Amino acid sequence: MKIGLLQCDHVMPENRAEFGDYSDFFDTLFQQHAPEIVLEPFDVQNNEYPEEPNQYAGFIGTGSSASVWENIPWINRFKRFLRDLYHNGNKFIGICFGHQMIAESLGGRCEKSDRGWGIGVKAVKIYQKKDWMKPKQNSYRLIVSHQDQISKLPENSEVLGGNEHCPLSMITVGNHFLGIQAHPEFTPAYSRRLMQSRIDRIGLKAVQEAEKILQDKTDEAVVAQWMANFFRI
Repeated sequence: MKIGLLQCDHVMPENRAEFGDYSDFFDTLFQQHAPEIVLEPFDVQNNEYPEEPNQYAGFIGTGSSASVWENIPWINRFKRFLRDLYHNGNKFIGICFGHQMIAESLGGRCEKSDRGWGIGVKAVKIYQKKDWMKPKQNSYRLIVSHQDQISKLPENSEVLGGNEHCPLSMITVGNHFLGIQAHPEFTPAYSRRLMQSRIDRIGLKAVQEAEKILQDKTDEAVVAQWMANFFRI
């Protein structure tokens, strides 16, 4: 199953030798937990896009250090591309920045949250269960790393999961767009490095508290399978 990976950022050069780039993170995630998915990356920051979107079973939009409302040419083009995917009925799964871009591109809104940074590992309660959510679970736990959140949903949205910090943690728009605020592709080691690089913005105490729970059990295997199932339906 060929999936286009719309890469919206890169791992900082000083960390790339140790961790690889974000495309490597997703390759590893699916090789381990949903090997039927084969990714073809596109660097959308450098305006790389598929010429024939219908040749793909769907697309994944990655996280980014940018904010979806920034008036930057590559972000504006990415919004237009997502609108085209939506209106053409193509499947899309947005992760973190990609999740927020679903709202921003389809008439909703995203903004910096007054709840502060979401970091470490957080649990999300499932509100609405779908047929593609197999194996079945009532909640999932994943690594998170975000300051922005969706504050207004687009039309035809459904909230599938959330928590106190991020009420709109998992959403669908129509039956072919899925947004997940968390990072199933992140590892504890990379999350720790990322938090340390942002400690001036996040705050030392918050980072230390988040680091304590980074080794908690997470459900990336389950969520990766959900993603694969979503592309199949």
